[in-house]
Amino acid sequence: MTIQAIAIDDELPALKLIENFCSKVEGIQLQKTFNVPAEAFKHIGKYPVDLLFLDINMPSVTGTDFYRSLQQEAMVIFTTAHAEYAVEGFNLNAVDYLLKPFTFERFQQAVQKAQQLILSRQTHPTATPPLIFRVDYGLTRVQVSEILFIEGLDDYLKIHLHQQPPLIVRMTMKAVIEKLPPQSFMRVHRSYIVALSRVEQVRNKTIYIAGHEIPVSSSYETAFFSQFGQQ
Repeated sequence: MTIQAIAIDDELPALKLIENFCSKVEGIQLQKTFNVPAEAFKHIGKYPVDLLFLDINMPSVTGTDFYRSLQQEAMVIFTTAHAEYAVEGFNLNAVDYLLKPFTFERFQQAVQKAQQLILSRQTHPTATPPLIFRVDYGLTRVQVSEILFIEGLDDYLKIHLHQQPPLIVRMTMKAVIEKLPPQSFMRVHRSYIVALSRVEQVRNKTIYIAGHEIPVSSSYETAFFSQFGQQ
């Protein structure tokens, strides 16, 4: 499959660079470039695309606002010279975030992520999108299927992953459970959320997952055993 893409940036040299880079990457066709966002918006309405290369800091409209206003579904790779916009970009489930000036190798890496995402959607059309966590002053993308359980530590969470080191993130239990698919995860204790598919054994109000013992508190006991019995 060839990815159909457009590029939007108020700076013409930036568009020329993306056009040049796209010509060197297999599996992507850059339909057009736009330095006026309104024209790009009209184009997408007539000719849907798979991917946008979208500058964030434009005078008429920000790239994030432009992307939010789209009626059609499309992937986005944000481009900008301002690192402080990265968090907002990832919160919109951007495929990637290219900080100007970026190299061809970095550009190619971003396109490959888009290609892999399309392949994943074709193979697993109902796959749950990954979660984005702030870790050590950076952003980390986590596949929901890799989460074993989540442990609450005061104002932090310890996210235990399959065959990977755990992640420490600053987030509340309430906030993270709102992001998780309710049919797959359940809170079993004030300090624990478990992935139901990862539960290996339950004995005497204790859940066993990958060598860890997780208590089931009395306030969550009835709901847990009811839902776990339906898995």
